[in-house]
Amino acid sequence: MTHVPPPPAPPPPPGPPVDPGPAAGGPAAVPVCPRHPDRVSYVRCQRCGRPTCPDCQRPAAVGIQCVDCVAQAARTAPQVRTAFGGRLRDGRPVVTLVLIALCVGSYGLQWLVPGWTGRWAFAPVVGAAEPWRFLTAAFLHSPTSILHLAFNMVALWAVGPFLEQSLGRARYLLLYGLSAVGSSVAVLLLATPTDSWFTPVVGASGAVFGLFGAVLVVLRRLGRSARGIVGVLVVNLVLGFVVPSISWQGHLGGLVTGAAVGAALAYAPRARRRAVAVATGVGTLVVLVVAAVVTYAAVGLV
Repeated sequence: MTHVPPPPAPPPPPGPPVDPGPAAGGPAAVPVCPRHPDRVSYVRCQRCGRPTCPDCQRPAAVGIQCVDCVAQAARTAPQVRTAFGGRLRDGRPVVTLVLIALCVGSYGLQWLVPGWTGRWAFAPVVGAAEPWRFLTAAFLHSPTSILHLAFNMVALWAVGPFLEQSLGRARYLLLYGLSAVGSSVAVLLLATPTDSWFTPVVGASGAVFGLFGAVLVVLRRLGRSARGIVGVLVVNLVLGFVVPSISWQGHLGGLVTGAAVGAALAYAPRARRRAVAVATGVGTLVVLVVAAVVTYAAVGLV
């Protein structure tokens, strides 16, 4: 007899798909932002390929980059420098604005806080015991004349941003501080101990004159005309000798100090700009301190 195989069993009826489970691969993981794991993001950085949420996305030349890649690119990108080594920055002149804010804020405190002016103003007779006054006087102005503050702040805004951009923030601040101290030292050296040493001196004009002196040097280094600055300097120096309430000594001291420091910074070799800036700051401060100490020693105050 011939064996006949039974007919094949019918296929099972269609039903719901069977979940293959993790062993068969499982569902794909939902992409989340590395910085914000609670946020789902299907947009990926064109540079590193990681998901990036809207808060971490930065527009790039092509596509989107994450904030980490943008920061890394900024750190590794070559910095654009000015002719004097200052970092070329976009935006506001931060240091100049801070200096103006300090002067304006201090002017308000002169009105609101009793004794504020006398606490920080410079007078040669008290400079030996309280040497910080050599600097702090540059942030005070005559409480009875808001024009004193206004003129100095306008002059600071006229030349400050240019020098801040050209020299860089740190060297610009060094220039301003040394010019302020140099102005007070000149008052000490040129005033009469028996009379003018007891007269308090306030105002940012000495430091501003230092900036004008530095601008003269910087413009000359760039081969540009400085006739406008020279005219302003001549007029203000003459006023210092004509108007009794203006300290020509402070103006002259700030101008000389600023021009000297500005020349050192502007003509420094490119490879040694930082070293020259440090040496200039230390050397100028030492000269000013020695001049003050010798003067005080001559009258027996040290």
